[in-house]
Amino acid sequence: MELSVNYLGLIPLFPLMGAVIIGLLHVFTCNRTRLPEKVYGILACIGPILSFILALRVWVALKALPPESRFLTHDVFTWISVGEFNVSMGFLADPLACLFLLFVTFIGTLIHIYSIGYMSGDVNYGKFFAYMNLFLGSMLVLVLGDGPLVMFVGWEGVGLCSYLLISFYSEDRANVVAGNKAFIVNRIGDLGFVLGMAFLFWGIGSGGFDYLSLSVNADNLAPGIALAVCLLFFIGATGKSAQIPLYVWLPDAMAGPTPVSALIHAATMVTAGVYMVARFSFLYAGVELAGSVIAWVGILTALLAAIFAMYQDDIKKILAYSTVSQLGYMFAGVGVAAYSAGIFHVFTHAFFKALLFLGAGSIIYALHHEQNIWKMGGLKAKMPITYVTMVIGALALAGCPPFSGFFSKDEILYCAFATGHYGIWLVGIVVAAMTAFYTFRMIFIVFHGQARDQEKFDHAHEPPSVMTIPLIILAVGAIFAGFFNLPGVFGGNLMVSQWLEPSLTEVHPYTSTFVEIFVVVASIAAFAVGLKLAWSKYGQGATKPEFSGFSRFAYNKFYVDEAFDRVLVQPYRALGATIWKNIEPNVTDAPVKGASRLYMMLGNAFKVFQAGYVRVYAIYMVVGLSLMTLFLSQSLN
Repeated sequence: MELSVNYLGLIPLFPLMGAVIIGLLHVFTCNRTRLPEKVYGILACIGPILSFILALRVWVALKALPPESRFLTHDVFTWISVGEFNVSMGFLADPLACLFLLFVTFIGTLIHIYSIGYMSGDVNYGKFFAYMNLFLGSMLVLVLGDGPLVMFVGWEGVGLCSYLLISFYSEDRANVVAGNKAFIVNRIGDLGFVLGMAFLFWGIGSGGFDYLSLSVNADNLAPGIALAVCLLFFIGATGKSAQIPLYVWLPDAMAGPTPVSALIHAATMVTAGVYMVARFSFLYAGVELAGSVIAWVGILTALLAAIFAMYQDDIKKILAYSTVSQLGYMFAGVGVAAYSAGIFHVFTHAFFKALLFLGAGSIIYALHHEQNIWKMGGLKAKMPITYVTMVIGALALAGCPPFSGFFSKDEILYCAFATGHYGIWLVGIVVAAMTAFYTFRMIFIVFHGQARDQEKFDHAHEPPSVMTIPLIILAVGAIFAGFFNLPGVFGGNLMVSQWLEPSLTEVHPYTSTFVEIFVVVASIAAFAVGLKLAWSKYGQGATKPEFSGFSRFAYNKFYVDEAFDRVLVQPYRALGATIWKNIEPNVTDAPVKGASRLYMMLGNAFKVFQAGYVRVYAIYMVVGLSLMTLFLSQSLN
């Protein structure tokens, strides 16, 4: 259905306009009298709030349509027109895009409000909010794009913004290195995405390159081309959504301000890969091998990241690895063709992961930027609101019923079991126990026991209400978001799955009630085991252990970063040094320098005629006129 009113285009436009306005205000006032922080804060929040209101309008409009016609489109302008290749800068809102619009704008708004308090006093306050608005606007372009090319505009936009925000504190070289790492690793994945589009357009031929046309013409792809397209797109997803082997950038992304971490992990960049696979479900559903690769890469990433999270001592890195692990669950879901289950976990994860990151930000704010959990302890008495809300987020992350993470993660595990992917289900159950362990290890060390740094403890306090109110709202979402997709065994009707059905190519598996109950009991048992182990080891207070053997290996993240540095980075630098020392001066510079030497020689040759005396120039004129006269006379004869 073509929109008569361009409010689809306004959804990303509002935060993008906010980015431009705030950025210009920051540039023109940074060397003069600075604008009050409240001005920047209000301007930054207007765009996300208006986008959320319009997202609600989209939901109402879609709900009024019959399921088979449940989509809205709007072509802004013709972008590319070359022969039969025509691409519009167009937007598509269907149930899948609408769900993302709602939680991206809602949670993005809360993170912006929280940032008003967290970033208070920063000299680059305006620049921060300009980048945040640009980040949100880019994600909305990605979600609303009516085809892969428009999606790629937003895809690259969120990559740029992640670089700008991760390296926001650029005075510290380590932060700049982390930003560079994120940017470069994502460029590797993006190459896969670009090649996937090239294969797709080549294989599909003419007929339109928007999602609606591609889904109709998907059968034109030869099986080999379809497999190549699916795997190449997934390479792009491993970059954006931090899966093996391109997950290494995400933990280092914690160098940016904590609200940035919340926005990256909960509402923008890392969810893009899962969204892309679900968006192309009409391709992936017909290529079983690609689905199996995605599912196994996802669940093994979940396992690897959970191992790393169990040994980290930086509160933000624990949460970062938990995000990598939960993204692995999401890819396991879409890999076994349970696309709605994977997307539902994206939805619930947005609430509890934003809550946990913002809660961690409150702790860091209260402890004057301390992030080491072994320098915390006993904070539940000092920060009761932060404590209660973070426990709620931890219960949701760990999969405790009836919190939201339990229902969404259990739905993925159930779909894996019901479709015969027993190995993926078993690894998922093990990771569920590990998740409960490392999550409550963090909670017990940070909030329970005695203070480990008395000076920091004495100065700890609850942050201002502009930071605690978003925590409370997100905590409510972490509790109740799971009830939007209750399975039949709990008396529900899978509302989210039914809502997403027109956008996805999937068949929801149905088994006996006994199988459903078995999977649920196994998930609850995994949570209980992980919680019990965390309580027995850290519940009554603990000191930092000395790692050795496997624990030391895991603490150092299996030395994957060091291996990448030795195998990839250092040889590349050596090659660059060789080119700089040998090839560049002898091949690249030689023609340029040779041309300059030639002109210098010619100049030196001709400068002998430039004597600087009038009488000499008069002789040149007489000689020249004589030669011209001789030449003309001979020509006439």
